[in-house]
Formats: sequence, C-alpha cells, structure tokens
Amino acid sequence: MKKRKALVIDDEQMVLDSVKRILAEGDYDVEVTPSGCQGLEWGIQKEYDVVLTDIRMPDIGGMVVLRDLKRAKPALPVVIITGYASVRSAVQAMRLGASDYLEKPFTPDELLKSVDKAMQNAASQGPQEQTLIHKEEMLQVLERAATDGEFVHELLHHWADALEGYDLNHAEKLALLTGDIEWIEEYAGPLTVKQKRWLEKPLSAEMLRTYGW
Repeated sequence: MKKRKALVIDDEQMVLDSVKRILAEGDYDVEVTPSGCQGLEWGIQKEYDVVLTDIRMPDIGGMVVLRDLKRAKPALPVVIITGYASVRSAVQAMRLGASDYLEKPFTPDELLKSVDKAMQNAASQGPQEQTLIHKEEMLQVLERAATDGEFVHELLHHWADALEGYDLNHAEKLALLTGDIEWIEEYAGPLTVKQKRWLEKPLSAEMLRTYGW
C-alpha cells in the first residue's frame, strides 16, 4: 500500500521534528520546512495528501498559506497548527476552509486523530469554488467598509463572523480578510481608492501583525 504524504510547515524545529516522527510512525511519508514561503511553494508544486501549517510564522502566515494552497488545490486538506494565544484564529481558519486545527502542545494521538479527521472532512465535503462567484456581494462588502468604520472594526476583531450576513465562499472571505487586492480586482475589476484603503492598511496590517495572517 502506498504511503500517504504529508507536508509540515512550522518555524519551530522542535515541532517539525516531533510531527515528522509521529506521522512517520503512523505510516506517512513526511516533508518539513520552517519557511511559510517554501512550504507554500512545495504545497503547490508537489503532491501531498495533507498539509499542516503553523498559523504564525516570520515570513508569511498560515492564513495566507491556506488561502493560496486552496486556490491551487481546492481538495487538499489543511490542518492549522496553533498555540494557545492563536486558537481563536485557528477556529476562524476552519470557517475559512481549513479542515481542522491542532493546538500546541499536542500528544501523538491528538496529532494522528486531527490529520485523519482533516482528510475525512475534506473527502466528505468536497472542494469549494475558488473563484469569485458572488461579485455583487463582494462589492457590497467593499462599499460598506469604505464608508462604515464600525463595520471595519467588526472585520478586524471578528473576521469571518463579521461576514456571516453575506453570501460569500471561503476564497472570497479569505481574499477580503487578507487584503488580497490583486485577486479581487482580477475578478471584480478595478477598486476605488476608498475600497482599497481599508484592505491595504487597517485590515491586512493588523491581521499580519497580530495573528500572522
């Protein structure tokens, strides 16, 4: 039987060593990297059955890794690895396309169960659309955020929860919450200066600084 292949992305070498050992004992072929950029490149270029990524890393955060991996491979299950301080972010990640999250420190059993659960969830739910298909809804969010400071505050502090009233898929929500202007303009057309302002500065900067987005 062919071994399942896993990619682990985390800037802590101790975590990489531990996860690699546990998954290898669980009959996985495991590759690891401490770089979010390297992990994203490998995740897109190579074939894996599951990817585990830390949510906070020095180069790019786990939310960006999740966003770009899902765009390239919508069916690929992604597990978010998080410390106690970022559990809230990890829970949000599951609302934005992650298959499960794993809180440090974790036991070998918890790790294996999380990976199995992620693969089962991905298989049962199927891939979600990764292009912009709710253009009018996206434009409504952009227009509201351009003029409503309270709404921007909600986005900053409640993330995906603040978008519950809008018919948006995971890719669309992640594009908004990570300030991905290029992707939005590719599908929705040029944005106004006001629409770009909150994406460029308050939202994405705050997320990246505090949560590694």
